[in-house]
Amino acid sequence: MTTVAAERPPVSIITGYLGSGKTTLLNRLLRDPGMARAAVIINEFGEVALDHLFVSTPGDNTVLLANGCLCCTIRGDLVETLADLLTRRSAGGIPAFDRVLVETTGLADPVPVLRTLASDEMIAPRLRPGAVITLVDGVNGERQLDDCPESVKQAAVADCLLISKTDLAEPAALRRLRERLARINPAAQVQDVAHGSIAPEHLFGAARLDPAAERGTVERWLNENAYRKQQPPRALERHMDGIRAFAIRHDEPVTGAGLTAWLNLMAALKGARLLRVKGIVNVAGGPVAVHIVQSVIHEPVALESWPSADRGTRIVFITRGMERSEIEATLPALGLDANRRTAGAAIDPAAYARFVAAATGFRSKERRPQRGR
Repeated sequence: MTTVAAERPPVSIITGYLGSGKTTLLNRLLRDPGMARAAVIINEFGEVALDHLFVSTPGDNTVLLANGCLCCTIRGDLVETLADLLTRRSAGGIPAFDRVLVETTGLADPVPVLRTLASDEMIAPRLRPGAVITLVDGVNGERQLDDCPESVKQAAVADCLLISKTDLAEPAALRRLRERLARINPAAQVQDVAHGSIAPEHLFGAARLDPAAERGTVERWLNENAYRKQQPPRALERHMDGIRAFAIRHDEPVTGAGLTAWLNLMAALKGARLLRVKGIVNVAGGPVAVHIVQSVIHEPVALESWPSADRGTRIVFITRGMERSEIEATLPALGLDANRRTAGAAIDPAAYARFVAAATGFRSKERRPQRGR
């Protein structure tokens, strides 16, 4: 583990619809010796049975388990809970932890947790986003995806999808569920989990790239090929709640100012319909990894080397109700150059005109009246 990683422990999110098996998974994880330096944050209405041997009680809402793992109950705001853990960790009031797990409720949207980790001024400098792990009920998952928008979003933003109750589900139903999940989130790692039994190392892989990440790690993180598979037929579109998954490339190098403008305009104006965006972008000849979850922009990572001979910009998208053409209309913003302005002019009319022209692509769809709504 690098010094930076040690100073900023990753925060992984365990989510999934009601009855999907989060409680069972957490109980098994808490018994694993590999979790001895973890802090687990659960909702106060959660059903995790802490039937382990307590060693001590460092605080009103925190217990120290026999294997050294801290278990903390959310009694207020998540930011306050995380800040309290970090303060007591720094003061030596609780054992040092090297990762944090946050269990959400079954109806929870995981995006606000990601937003906290990426943008809160107290939390972001001291913790970093980890993996999003979503449990999907192998017996009831198809129906939940049909009826519950929350479950679709939980699946779409996941790094790892765990299908539970596979021993109880019909093989044909499991096959349909896997196909559905592959359409919603083509690049996610999908694993079966029986009775919560899975090794922690299979769950908490790198969700955020390290600048020195190996080529294979970068390519697996992007997993562009998964998005290039044939799109579902029109007959399935309503069944899938308008979810689209596709890859886009841009062959010309982009500017740093252009990438900043594109990321911010994308999150601000299209974030509600963006479920996930990941990409390797050629910024003035160098590779930069970018990651957006709805309106949450993760800090771009300048990679030390290209993952392949391909020097083009490659970006993959999971969207709801947004077509590829809408994304392609925004790409001119990537070429904006903050340095191109008339000497001595506070505002360069030509540069401003270029910005307005590029920004138009972000609003064109939203301005069209929607019939029948």
